[in-house]
Amino acid sequence: MIPAEEQAQRRAALRALLARPLLVADTDGETLVLVRRHLPELREWLNRETGWRLVADSETARLFKTAPELSDGSHPARGNHKEPFGRRRYVTLCLALSALARADAQTTLGSLADDVLTAAAEPELAGCGFTLTLDNRSDRSDLVAVVRLLLGWGVLSRVAGDEDGYLSAGTDVLYDVRRPVLGVLLSGIRGPSTVTAPAFEERLAELTAEPVAESDELRNQALRRRLTRRLLENPVVYYDELGEDERAYLLSQRHAITRRIEEATGLIAEMRAEGIAMVDPEDELTDVRMPEQRTDGHVTLLVAEYLARRDRATRGELHAFVRQAAGEHKAYWRKGVTEPGAETELLATALEKLTALRLVTADGPEVRSRPAIARFALNEPTIRQTRPAETRKATADAASALF
Repeated sequence: MIPAEEQAQRRAALRALLARPLLVADTDGETLVLVRRHLPELREWLNRETGWRLVADSETARLFKTAPELSDGSHPARGNHKEPFGRRRYVTLCLALSALARADAQTTLGSLADDVLTAAAEPELAGCGFTLTLDNRSDRSDLVAVVRLLLGWGVLSRVAGDEDGYLSAGTDVLYDVRRPVLGVLLSGIRGPSTVTAPAFEERLAELTAEPVAESDELRNQALRRRLTRRLLENPVVYYDELGEDERAYLLSQRHAITRRIEEATGLIAEMRAEGIAMVDPEDELTDVRMPEQRTDGHVTLLVAEYLARRDRATRGELHAFVRQAAGEHKAYWRKGVTEPGAETELLATALEKLTALRLVTADGPEVRSRPAIARFALNEPTIRQTRPAETRKATADAASALF
């Protein structure tokens, strides 16, 4: 039997790793100490239940997670203003990491920009349609967004200067390069240099491919690990999105799998006929929260309630609904929500959140509701017949006589 305090510490350490797979001493010092204190037990659980590797030293702790679905782009990296990274920024990020791997212990933003430009001039990148010049503010903004992401990860540490100065006046910025952090960023199962497939999807599959199980015991282990990863990473796991073998295994082992997750993480399993969600009572292990305050949060909640009452809706119907809602709530929402076309941005933000939470599918002209969105359905209010005032007064008088 594990003492309660030790169990709570292990749970806190595992939750921290699930929320932030890369912990750095400068910003996560106490949590890093906790992870290192329980490192053997955490490694053993993660290896057995998920197959994920965990490494830690005095400077970093790195959980090498792999995405359950390689095609899921609903949780992108984001810039300073919460704008999602697109393909262009991701390519710039890779070029910056490549440049930093060859950089000195200190570098400047100008020097990094030059190295990225040199790498971007490769014919292979031009053949894929990628060009980068840094002659305009948009290109420089992409590079700055990448640098700020690396600052957040702890790969870079700012010594002097500011990125806003680089954007507005071209002034330089000095950084320390944190090589211990840089060295643990890649989470692929095999080295990128060993991947030989020509197409992007095939290369990504090769980069994350796992050994093929050759016995029933190893196949069941692989199934358990894949399903545990899904339950830890996805807001909802629907049975109909699983392969036949995965679905059969999860249906037969769901209580054992979810019990182990509950004991280790404090998440609570919510099981329904359509699938399973691991719910966090602390509301910490998510990058997309719902409901949220302010305009976008309210719009998202209203769109969810609208879609919870129907199987699907066209984008035109949803635009009309958001326009109507903006007129009703304009006194409480931010300025400009009733301007022509404002509903397009409002709806796009709402659908992005609902898609990330696996509540809707929005990849075409129609938006389709998924089962878990039913939790946001509202029933019509029930009005009960009240008693006449005289009866209420007589009842109150009788009650007061008893005390």
